[in-house]
Amino acid sequence: MITHEETGNHGACFYERDGDRLAAMTYSRTTPTLIIIDHTEVSEVLKGQGMGRQLLDALVAWARETGTKVTATCPYALGQFRKDESIRDVFVG
Repeated sequence: MITHEETGNHGACFYERDGDRLAAMTYSRTTPTLIIIDHTEVSEVLKGQGMGRQLLDALVAWARETGTKVTATCPYALGQFRKDESIRDVFVG
């Protein structure tokens, strides 16, 4: 299960197993309604299983629910936003 957390101006969607964080997509909040995805990291044990996209999908769902807009400096997230029109409703490029 993907978990979301935000503390101060920083947040993440992440996946943990047995107390170990194996994947995370992190962001910084620039305004009350805008975040910047800055990093995506997936453990070697999860590579090739679509975990990066699962993290992004969870973050996009959260953004839709909260009325948050998203931009990205993370190459992975930026590439996904450019490729997939279905998630661009939250994207500010």
